[in-house]
Amino acid sequence: MVTSFFDWRKKITALVLLIALAFGLNTASRPVQAEAASPAPGKEAIDALASNRSDSLDSAAGSSKKAKPDTVEVIATGYTAGVESTGKRPGHPQYGITYSGVKVRRDQVSTIAADTKLFPIGTLLYIPGYGYGVVADTGSAIKGKKIDLYFETIKQVYEQWGKRTVQVEVLRRGTGKLSQAWLNQINLAIEAGKPIPQTYLES
Repeated sequence: MVTSFFDWRKKITALVLLIALAFGLNTASRPVQAEAASPAPGKEAIDALASNRSDSLDSAAGSSKKAKPDTVEVIATGYTAGVESTGKRPGHPQYGITYSGVKVRRDQVSTIAADTKLFPIGTLLYIPGYGYGVVADTGSAIKGKKIDLYFETIKQVYEQWGKRTVQVEVLRRGTGKLSQAWLNQINLAIEAGKPIPQTYLES
């Protein structure tokens, strides 16, 4: 009579279970001194291990959630430092100076205006079609889910942007402050078309 491979596998599985059962009974019947010398993990130890593993899994899940930035749909328009947007002309002491105190800038990370109740000063966004923007300014017409993107000229505002509805990514929530030094550093750190270094997203 020919015995199939599957019959052998069943027999081997049964044998392994018998050995495991015998080993378990042998362990249970050990003398008390042996148990004291080498205690088997109790329920508390097993619960602690399970809890640690669960915490690790939660932590890993949390970090993967953090890896994906929040997105917010906004209406985005453009502005300049000129009188048409700010009421200031070249020569005015506050010409080109944002609400945060930094100078307006169109760069790897540009200055943008937003409602600080939604996006506090220093909030770092990725705006599709525009690039990275940091909230540095406010505006009387920029309330709620609206942002204003800095351009150097009115011609650029109309030719390169206009008015669009976009899904912006919130890469870093601002603290209400922004320094010229940080803005200069982040612009030096980013190569064209490359992502922002993680240190700037956490700082």
